Amino acid sequence: MEVVAPSLIPNLQQCAILLDVDGTIVDLAPTPREVWIPPSLRQVLSRLLERTHGAVALVSGRSVKDLDLIFAPLLLTTVGGHGAELRLVNHGQRTAAEAAPLDAALKRELAAIGQAGPGVLVEDKGYSLALHYRLAPQKEQFIRSEVARICAEFPPDSIEILPGKAVIEIKRAGFSKATGVRTLMTHSPFAGRHPIFVGDDTTDECVFEIMPELDGLAISVGRKAPGVTSYFDTPGSVRAWLERLAEEEEKACS
Repeated sequence: MEVVAPSLIPNLQQCAILLDVDGTIVDLAPTPREVWIPPSLRQVLSRLLERTHGAVALVSGRSVKDLDLIFAPLLLTTVGGHGAELRLVNHGQRTAAEAAPLDAALKRELAAIGQAGPGVLVEDKGYSLALHYRLAPQKEQFIRSEVARICAEFPPDSIEILPGKAVIEIKRAGFSKATGVRTLMTHSPFAGRHPIFVGDDTTDECVFEIMPELDGLAISVGRKAPGVTSYFDTPGSVRAWLERLAEEEEKACS
């Protein structure tokens, strides 16, 4: 698989680094709570924050609160909840824009699918609900069918079903990672920069699609997704690339 060379990346003074988390900069784990952030990754992201004057952001299906905990003590600008949340961090100041959470009655119906057997994990993200079946892959078709049946009871176009890697997630329609990134790129220090977005899953494809209109670059992980310029083999390859970026910028500034 092709690995993006540093020579293909614009000067970090002119671009913004936007990163999905699970499966992109950290390795997938059996459950969301088992994800481990290497200390070296925090250090690299911190150096890139300095080199880009703050133009580094996480773009994730996880909530801002969750990401703050797993990346602590590092604090990053974040598009969370598949675009439901936007938290800007600039000189220590925080602002937030939030969408409405997923309907509680719908969550209860969907959560009942978790009774299908051991290995099906229900994760309440507030703005969405995720059903993980990495530990019970044989339950995939049953889970997908039940989710479709339950969501069909709600008004058309009001609910969105997001299939992913051994997970299916349900959220309100009307927002996405792409809408979150569009809004993010209107704020300092991101405004006027060329975004470089790296993602791995189908939920990242909406961001890949909008990179041309933002004069940006789309890069996928583990596969060559539609609309991407290049792709990395693994999250480890992405981490190594980010480290090279930070090192190259340090050399340029020394």
